[in-house]
Amino acid sequence: QVQLVESGGGLVQTGDSLRLSCTASGRTFSVYSMGWFRQAPGKEREFVAAISWRGGSTYYRDSVKGRFTISRDNAKNMVYLQMNSLQPEDTAVYYCARGSRYRDDVRSAPESEYGSWGQGTQVTVSS
Repeated sequence: QVQLVESGGGLVQTGDSLRLSCTASGRTFSVYSMGWFRQAPGKEREFVAAISWRGGSTYYRDSVKGRFTISRDNAKNMVYLQMNSLQPEDTAVYYCARGSRYRDDVRSAPESEYGSWGQGTQVTVSS
């Protein structure tokens, strides 16, 4: 069973940047697509970004396009989320999750495809 550990969250001001990291255990990380999700207080968890198993395809929710960038380093079993121009509405606990094997088209992946959730990292953006 894979274990995912997120880090890099914190308290920042509007317009600041953060880079979240997710470390995955196991030897099969490189064949899985990966995703970032978030959950704000009192709200349902929502998709943020996804990246294909080889890193050649990415997909974002509309509200973060142009501000967030997902990337991965398969040699290090890491996936990242670079977040720029942070806004108060980005405040949430951010989770990484493993998708499916050999998925290239992450745009069409249903949320149900993601699992092995990490414990999350808190991102708070003050206005």
